[in-house]
Amino acid sequence: MKAVVLAAGKGTRLRPLTEDKPKGLVEVNDKPIITHCLEQLAELGADEFILVVGYRKEDIISYYDDEFNGIPITYAHQREQKGLAHALLTVEEHIDDDFMLILGDNIFRANLEDVVRRQQEERADAAFLTEEVPYEDASRFGVCDTNSYGEITDVVEKPEDPPSNLVMTGFYTFTPAIFHACHLVQPSNRGEYEISEAIDLLIQSGRTIDAIRMDGWRIDVGYPEDRDKAEQRLKEEKGVVEPST
Repeated sequence: MKAVVLAAGKGTRLRPLTEDKPKGLVEVNDKPIITHCLEQLAELGADEFILVVGYRKEDIISYYDDEFNGIPITYAHQREQKGLAHALLTVEEHIDDDFMLILGDNIFRANLEDVVRRQQEERADAAFLTEEVPYEDASRFGVCDTNSYGEITDVVEKPEDPPSNLVMTGFYTFTPAIFHACHLVQPSNRGEYEISEAIDLLIQSGRTIDAIRMDGWRIDVGYPEDRDKAEQRLKEEKGVVEPST
């Protein structure tokens, strides 16, 4: 299964860590965030990586070249950062079957394999991890609305008034049906083409969508303090430092 890593952003919120490098090359425990992503995707059975690059793309291409641990890398260029659905369309020509997608600014220690297994067993048009976050944080993410049966009925990106505190985490599997949905997406109030809107279009058209509750943790490295938090969690797992109180 091919694996797509979205790594085109400027990472303005991560400054000063991104003053001289793209966000994906910011190191967490002496290892770029992208490397953390590639290692996990390799463990999940990725047979080709497609890296979507943009800001300072030459730095990423120079760092990884054309393979990672023996797995070939293809690069797609997002010339303007217009949202995740826009970024995903840059890889359409390279995809002809089910694939994994990970946001290249996330550190996961969670049950990603459950998403891949669900995709392989049921061939959902979209499957992704979800987690519950504090309501005051939900507006940072794509938020899922559910019915009385717990089924996801709607997905909305960064709402001012979140309908729930159940959010998408940044790891997905898709069939190529997602590309048709991405083509139909209209710019959001933020002026971006949102992946949550593409998934919502799949839901409304009756496609099979599976949401799996996260078992473990993940950190969206959006700010310098998030990088520090991710380093702390990883060191705690290795017993390098005492857990913070």
